[in-house]
Amino acid sequence: MIKHSTATAQHSDTNMEPLSPDVMHAKDHYMQDGDQIYAGQHIIVDFYNAKHLTEISIIEKAFRQAIKAANATLLHIHLHHFTPNDGVSGVAVLAESHISVHTWPERHFAAFDIFMCGDAKPLLALEELKKVFLPERVHIESIRRGIVQNDEELV
Repeated sequence: MIKHSTATAQHSDTNMEPLSPDVMHAKDHYMQDGDQIYAGQHIIVDFYNAKHLTEISIIEKAFRQAIKAANATLLHIHLHHFTPNDGVSGVAVLAESHISVHTWPERHFAAFDIFMCGDAKPLLALEELKKVFLPERVHIESIRRGIVQNDEELV
């Protein structure tokens, strides 16, 4: 494990072309590290004193960069801007799972959730997010989800 308002306003809703069933399932498999097999890696990330927490266009671009860096497959992005504090909540739905965010710009804080399976590299997605939001401090927890105890659980 790694340790290191009320509301109506703007939103961004981006749909991608539908993927064929073959493409959708091509990366949908368990991860393996040494002898350990697991469904996916779930990274919970807190950014403190971060930048760009109200800017939907920058958040969307950061999601896209993170997804590309992780070698993941984007299905859909939805971002919502809250008033009066300008916080943003959103999710990028991936063939390999998701990246989500909730920002508290009045406290310069953002909470990210990165969960990926298959050949995706969630830690590379995290590195891209750090480049964009420039947090002064980062807290990370990484969890391996769905750890297989024996071969019978794979059936």
